[in-house]
Amino acid sequence: MAKVLVVEDDVALAKMISDWLSLEHHKTELIHDGAEAVHMLKVYDYDLIVLDWELPGIMGVDILKDFRGRGGLTPVLMLTGRGSIDDKEKGFDYGADDYLTKPFHAKELTARLRAILRRPEAFLGDVLRVGNLTLERANFRVMRGDEEIRLLPKEFALLEFLMRNQGRVFAPEALLNRVWVAESEATVDALTTCIKRLRKKIDVEGLPSSIRTVHGVGYKLEA
Repeated sequence: MAKVLVVEDDVALAKMISDWLSLEHHKTELIHDGAEAVHMLKVYDYDLIVLDWELPGIMGVDILKDFRGRGGLTPVLMLTGRGSIDDKEKGFDYGADDYLTKPFHAKELTARLRAILRRPEAFLGDVLRVGNLTLERANFRVMRGDEEIRLLPKEFALLEFLMRNQGRVFAPEALLNRVWVAESEATVDALTTCIKRLRKKIDVEGLPSSIRTVHGVGYKLEA
């Protein structure tokens, strides 16, 4: 499950893209203004950015240039009605990972996004294993040994992130930034509640929790 920022001023198209990504079990944030996109990219981290070329306020290609200039490494798929080779070359020169010309089919968009996310620097595989836990992203399934564990989407996203970063400690604010979208429910209390539910589902009674609390620092996942 990836956290995706969609920057598109066509509200209907942005909603369609968000719906398509939801079918792939991704979390999306929708932004319709260039200046707001610049702000969001300075404050939050994403696994993938879908960025329209033509935006009010600041052009998408200028947002991309600024983002790469500040060291941003997140993969970027550019959307545009411009089909010339010169425009595409400009987008790639500024750091776009792929380029999709409007109009496009949902299947082409999701296929390109899957290809980007499969790249080693962006995505580390569809099947994760830590200790007795196995997470299959494509099937939205988690196994504890031979037992399937039913998780809510937010629990799944949190577990996936911790499994991908096994052994690393994350402060609550960092987990909210990476797993939650910029929404009203993104609070430390919401994170604490989610971790409690997740522990009840994945832990083995009588054994220490796989999700360890590092007091005063944050949380990490251990085998």
